[in-house]
Amino acid sequence: MTRLPPIAPAELTAEQKPLFDAMTAGVAAKYQTFTTVREDGALLGPWNAWLHDPAIGAAYWGVTQALTAAKRIPDAARQVAILVVGAHFGAAYEIYAHGAVAASAHGMSSRRIATLAAGQRPEDLSDDEAAAHDVAKALLRGGVLPEPLYQLALDRFGAAGTSELIFLVGHYCFVSMTLNGFAIPVP
Repeated sequence: MTRLPPIAPAELTAEQKPLFDAMTAGVAAKYQTFTTVREDGALLGPWNAWLHDPAIGAAYWGVTQALTAAKRIPDAARQVAILVVGAHFGAAYEIYAHGAVAASAHGMSSRRIATLAAGQRPEDLSDDEAAAHDVAKALLRGGVLPEPLYQLALDRFGAAGTSELIFLVGHYCFVSMTLNGFAIPVP
């Protein structure tokens, strides 16, 4: 049973249409390596859930856009952090989507993606990827980020990059919970 059926463009309300247009343009510009829309143009993934509550969905789309534009940490490290979060929550669409991005944009091996998806730390991470992995894992355990990891992030990414990494982990926790809460499947 689909908890939130995808909304075809012809079925959008006046409140949903501007958010749909913004998300469709943004998603099409960024993601070509995995399925984001149905044949009829309906958005899939977290974007569909956000359309069902456009007032709140627009706020999360705004955060997504801000994090996409930030680019203060290397994208490969970013994908590692996102996959760590997706694995932590068992968010299948998140692992599917960002596994595809990591493979196509960064040449990440299927073995490395599978290791991350299993909640493990691959042995072949770069220093930046390892820092992103370890910070994400520590944040997901709860509590204050340990000082040595915070310092490591500052050393690798600077203050702005460290903020981006922390915000990124928090945002993808929300995305993963959205995917799981509404049982959003992999297409």
